[in-house]
Amino acid sequence: MTDGFEAAKAQRNALERLGASIPGYRGFQDRELRRDVDRLQREHLATELSRFKGALRDRARPYTEGGHLGSLGGFDRLDRELDGLSQAIRFSDYGATGLFDAVKVKEPELAQLYAFDLSVLDDLKEIEAAIGALPAPGGDDPAAALEALRGRVRALADKWKGRAQVIGNVVQTGR
Repeated sequence: MTDGFEAAKAQRNALERLGASIPGYRGFQDRELRRDVDRLQREHLATELSRFKGALRDRARPYTEGGHLGSLGGFDRLDRELDGLSQAIRFSDYGATGLFDAVKVKEPELAQLYAFDLSVLDDLKEIEAAIGALPAPGGDDPAAALEALRGRVRALADKWKGRAQVIGNVVQTGR
């Protein structure tokens, strides 16, 4: 996420760069830019989860075509878990969080938040790999693997709920 903020700063137009030279405006502008980067990061995570739903449907299709309808309930429950997490991430509150207040948050504190966000990306990679490793029809029963995946998705949802605490810790340290 820090790379996203720096890249966004580099994309500022001439008027935005001029505004940055006005005392007090730069902090406001940086807060708005951080909001934009945070929104883009959350949108990226939600889009990845939506992509996983497509991959999950592709894994479930052979079960449907092969008449293994008993396994489809597990796929459907996992699909709903992915959808719920995607929506929670996409629509989580960011504008009212303390991170974007007029608090001087320094790079070490921001690194805590960025580390959290990177760990979420790592969790997504693990979920994606687990979806790809789901057994095909005729092999092992997918119920255990699907339930384990649901557990990972629920754990990530719980972790995401803790993001507000991470932001709170960053702001408290920055004050």
